[in-house]
Amino acid sequence: MIKKNNVNFFQVAQGVWGMKLMFVNVFMIANRRGVRKGWVLVDTGPQGSADKIIAMAETLFGVGTRPSAIILTHAHSDHSGSLEALLKHWKVPVYAHEYELPYLTGKSSYPPADPTVGGGIMSLFSVFFRRKPLKLGNKVKAIDMAESRIPELPEWRILATPGHSPGHISLFFPLNTTLIAGDAFTTTKSESAIYLLNSIKQLSGPPMYLTPDWESAKKSVVKLAALHPRIAVTGHGPIIRGHELREALDNLAENFDELAVPTSGRYVKQAALADETGVLYVPPFKANTKFVAATIITGLLAGFIIARQIHKSVA
Repeated sequence: MIKKNNVNFFQVAQGVWGMKLMFVNVFMIANRRGVRKGWVLVDTGPQGSADKIIAMAETLFGVGTRPSAIILTHAHSDHSGSLEALLKHWKVPVYAHEYELPYLTGKSSYPPADPTVGGGIMSLFSVFFRRKPLKLGNKVKAIDMAESRIPELPEWRILATPGHSPGHISLFFPLNTTLIAGDAFTTTKSESAIYLLNSIKQLSGPPMYLTPDWESAKKSVVKLAALHPRIAVTGHGPIIRGHELREALDNLAENFDELAVPTSGRYVKQAALADETGVLYVPPFKANTKFVAATIITGLLAGFIIARQIHKSVA
C-alpha cells in the first residue's frame, strides 16, 4: 500500500495503480505509446468516491490532471456510481461495451439481484443496490470490439467477458500479462461482508447475487484462464500473482460449476436475456421461507443502521 498526500492506493504493475473505495477497486493506467499519451481510469467506484479518485490522480499525475478517457468494465452501481460526478469535473469520453449502453443511457434497468444465493450479508443487501440506469446520452461511446481496444489505450486488449452483466469487459496487457478482470471473477468472497470489506484473498467466481447468466460467466472465466496472466486484479479483493494466480484461476475454470455457481437461485436454471437494447427477459423469482426470514432480519438491521446514522447526525 502506498500513502501520499493522505491518499491510499496500491501499485498493480508498472504504469498501473489501484485504489479500494469501500469494497470496490478502481484502476488508473498510464498509456505508454500512441499519439494520445496520458492515462485512463477504469471504473469509478460507488457514489461519493469522486473526490478520492481525483486526489489519487493528482498525486500520481500532477495537479489539474485528467484522464484521456474513462472505461467501464460494466455499469453496476458500485462501478459507475461516481461517473456523473467525475464528468462534471473532467470532460472526457466514456467507453463501455455496446451491451452496457442501455444501462448508461436511460434505456433499461439491470435484471434484479438474487438475494437468495451465496449465503452472506452482501447477498441480502443486494436488493438495495441501484438498478436504474444512468442517463449519459452521447457522453458514452461503444467500444469497437472488432478492434478490441480504444484509441486512448492502444496496447491493452479489451475482451468481452459477459455473464456478470450483458456487456461486461476485461482488460489485458500482453507485454507483462496483466489482467484487470472487473467482476468476471473476484479475488475475495463477494457475498461475505467480512471478506469483502477486509479484502481477504480467495479467488472466486463473479458476485453471485448480481450474476444473471451463469453459462456465459463460465465461458468468460475459461477465456481469461487461457490467457495465463501473471498479475490479476478484480473489482473486489486484493492483487493475486504468479503461481498462486495460475493455480487458482485454472482450478476455477475447470471446476466453475462446483465452485462458483449457486446450487439454486433465480438465474441458475434459466438466464436473463439481454441485447444492445437492454433486458429482454427475466426468469420469475421464487421466494422460500428461509429467504423471507432473512429478509426480515436484513430489514431490521438496515433500520438499525439508518437509525444510528440519524442519531449521529443529530447529536
